[in-house]
Amino acid sequence: MSILDKFLKKKGIKDPSDLSEEEKATYEGWKKILSKEELTTGDIREFCQTQIDMIENKWTDLEKDNSKKAELIPYHTVYRLLLSVINSPKVEREQLENQLEALLK
Repeated sequence: MSILDKFLKKKGIKDPSDLSEEEKATYEGWKKILSKEELTTGDIREFCQTQIDMIENKWTDLEKDNSKKAELIPYHTVYRLLLSVINSPKVEREQLENQLEALLK
C-alpha cells in the first residue's frame, strides 16, 4: 500500500473515484510526483501552479462563503512565494528564502 493510499484510508476515502474533481486533480498530481525517482524544479513549479489555479477557482465561486475563501489566503501566499523562489534570479531567491524562513518561525 502506497503512502498516498494510506493517506486516503486515514481520511476515510476507500477509492480515489470518490474524490471531487479538485481533489482528483490534487491526487493525480501527488501520484505523479510520488512515482518519480527525483523531483525537478519543473515538477514543483507545475504542482504549485496547479494549487494556485485551484485556489483562485474557489475564490471565483460565488456560492462559497467568504470566510472559507479567506482561509485559502495563506496557502495561496506560500505557493506564490515558492513559484517566485523557483523563477527568480539568485539574489531575489535568497531574499525570498529568508522571508520564507521567517514565516516558518
